Amino acid sequence: MNRALATNETPAIPASRYAAISPEPNILTDIYRDEINLSVWQCTLTQALNSEVADLLSSASELQLSIAVTPEHTKDELRAASTLLADKPALIEHLAMLVDMFCTLFELKRAGLRLTILNKAMCPKFHVDHIPCRLVSTLGGIASQWLPHDKVDRSKLGVGSKGKKDHESGIYSGRSDIQQLNTGDVALLKGSGWLGNEDGALVHRSPAPAAGEARLLLTLDFID
Repeated sequence: MNRALATNETPAIPASRYAAISPEPNILTDIYRDEINLSVWQCTLTQALNSEVADLLSSASELQLSIAVTPEHTKDELRAASTLLADKPALIEHLAMLVDMFCTLFELKRAGLRLTILNKAMCPKFHVDHIPCRLVSTLGGIASQWLPHDKVDRSKLGVGSKGKKDHESGIYSGRSDIQQLNTGDVALLKGSGWLGNEDGALVHRSPAPAAGEARLLLTLDFID
């Protein structure tokens, strides 16, 4: 049974949540463990892929791609969706691989794919996602930041911050509490919509790129 989508069981809620991080891709399956709210595959991008991403970020000022993709036809769907990807075979191959992994892991027929060039922080404040799970991977530029479960004051999330910036709200105690993914990392972020994880969703945010720099961000979501 797909635990992320199940509605007829109530697993015991662990006292805490942890991150599972490894250079091996099978670490992503650890997201099914109740005590895990972040699984990270430390993926090393190929030289060809890095070159294509760098070219895309330097030549395109804007990319806001949002499409539904199927594992069997991801490559064709990406080529049809954006001419910017027409000469990016390594990037298309990598995206297709991640779609296949994501859909296989969660038994999905389709996934919602977003590929975006960002010149500013998309979600600048620490927050949680009210969904079962999301795949996040920064393919170029600065990667996402997150807080360990035991370092978060969840009462300061959302309106609890009283409009204050993260470093003023008290959501974390010090800068050393903030953890950061690396470019190329493939991360599964468990949200509050995952059964039994209502109070354990990963707290994360998008960092602001430095002046003159940009990020290429991939996200995959459940749509079926």
